[in-house]
Amino acid sequence: MNLTDKVVIITGASSGIGEATAQKLAKAGAKVVLMARREDKLKALKDTIENDGGTALVVSGDVIKKDDFDRVVEETVKTYGKIDGLINNAGLMPLSFVEKLKTDEWEQMVDVNIKGVLNGVAAVLPKMKTNNGGHIINISSMAAHRYFPGGAVYCATKSAVKMFSEGLRQELAPKYGINVTSIEPGAVATELTDTITDEDIKEHMQDMQNMTTLEAEDIANAIHYALLQPNRVNINDIYLVPSEQK
Repeated sequence: MNLTDKVVIITGASSGIGEATAQKLAKAGAKVVLMARREDKLKALKDTIENDGGTALVVSGDVIKKDDFDRVVEETVKTYGKIDGLINNAGLMPLSFVEKLKTDEWEQMVDVNIKGVLNGVAAVLPKMKTNNGGHIINISSMAAHRYFPGGAVYCATKSAVKMFSEGLRQELAPKYGINVTSIEPGAVATELTDTITDEDIKEHMQDMQNMTTLEAEDIANAIHYALLQPNRVNINDIYLVPSEQK
């Protein structure tokens, strides 16, 4: 199996896991569609991919806006004629203790981490059903398996993504040949922690600096592995953590 000429939409492609995944899949021959809000970073990534001989399309948008996602799908089909894969990668992690009542941050996490995934699936599913196949990969987290300090809402959103992925798999794979995978990483060196505003959590996060975390490329490799499987094989979950993480 290979990814030559496969068309894959990647959300949150402007940095971190999304950026690394776009580069990995493009090198493997996929035509990657880059979606995020920071269009300047997407254009820089597109240049990097094309300089390496790959193919990329930039369609900026916000995953919480259904119209934005519909536009991404429309531009993808207009340019490449099909959609083979969706990587629902966009996410936020403004950790805080519940008693701080940072309700605006709670709502942001629900909007991006859950509704963003739902919007993506709703936008691509009609095309994948028409194609009688495809692969949806949702980025969940180790947080779907266990709580950690300040993660009550974040863990809840990632648990939702994990369970939604399993529901999708059972509904779509047998009937339409659309495979679904939940990727569940532990600590990764990305911008994800930059959104934390709770000072108590920031102090706690200092402990993580002494640990060798996963790199974004590690997650990209896991995604690549899942996509490379023959249609008869569905990789339900990939749960990967740093060797040093307890």
